[in-house]
Amino acid sequence: MSARSIVNLPNFLTVLRIALTPVFVVMLSSETWYGKAVAFVVFTAASLTDFYDGRLARADNQVTTLGRFLDPLADKILVTSALVAFAVSDLVNRWLVLPIVVRDLWITGMRVYGLSRGRQLVTSRLAKWKTAVQLGVVVFLLFILGLQDLLGRSGGDPARLLDGHQMGVLANGLMGIVLLLTLASGLQYLYRARYSGREA
Repeated sequence: MSARSIVNLPNFLTVLRIALTPVFVVMLSSETWYGKAVAFVVFTAASLTDFYDGRLARADNQVTTLGRFLDPLADKILVTSALVAFAVSDLVNRWLVLPIVVRDLWITGMRVYGLSRGRQLVTSRLAKWKTAVQLGVVVFLLFILGLQDLLGRSGGDPARLLDGHQMGVLANGLMGIVLLLTLASGLQYLYRARYSGREA
């Protein structure tokens, strides 16, 4: 594979998603008045690259082995950073986040193992839906957090939007849905690898 085929816009967008992750983490943990609002903007922008990189690659016939590997890896890096940050800040229960992280590490290991044997682990449709839901849930929670932070710093009452208990119930409920989809897609990969005799 030539360097020219690797260096293209879809792969650039994928790498950009990875590069934006530390920026997102820094802003989310920032104590500045604009930190959480900027974190929301950065995460949303990074999520949009996931929507466009695959579409552009297929439309322009620029699908590469590197791109197929990096795209889901970039998703996992971005989403995992947000989920771990939520767990550390006690926004969501850690037992909801841990299985998601373990599943994603396992799938990444399967991808690396497949590549070492000259095979590509193709992302399933259910896994794509799982990623879309994960990104949507994180974007929504970041929006609420950013809005609460701006309200509090502008002299308003964040609890008028959602108090601590309500925010916890909402965040954990949404994370429960994410967990179910994550486990279901993981079981699908396991079933296909074990019973179909091929990686899909």
